[in-house]
Amino acid sequence: MVNAYNAKDVTVTVGGVYITGFAESMVTCEKNEDGFSSSVGAQGDVVVNEVNDPRGTIKFTLQATSPSSRYLDSLANGKKQVAIWVNNKALNEKTGGSCARIKKPASREYEAEAGDREYEAEVFDYTAQ
Repeated sequence: MVNAYNAKDVTVTVGGVYITGFAESMVTCEKNEDGFSSSVGAQGDVVVNEVNDPRGTIKFTLQATSPSSRYLDSLANGKKQVAIWVNNKALNEKTGGSCARIKKPASREYEAEAGDREYEAEVFDYTAQ
């Protein structure tokens, strides 16, 4: 069996605005903590501790010439909370949340070739569906 992947099936919206101009490594999504931890007593009794941290992190990398960079920098500088969603149409996946912030404006490098701009968002109600 052969399956196809197409990066064009992936969209990222931040505050309802479609982000464009992605670099080669587009986006990663990850829950901040495991769903549980466990411990074991001296006699082998196991306790499962539920972790109730709802946060996650979404990182996306844009080309230096992306028109979305100014928008994301302004959100970071303005300390605005927005919804961030990553959708993969082909796999029917939706990741993100309705309450997130861009941690800081992207670092900037000026060299012989245009560098990438990386953004990191903390999602306070992270979900992966």
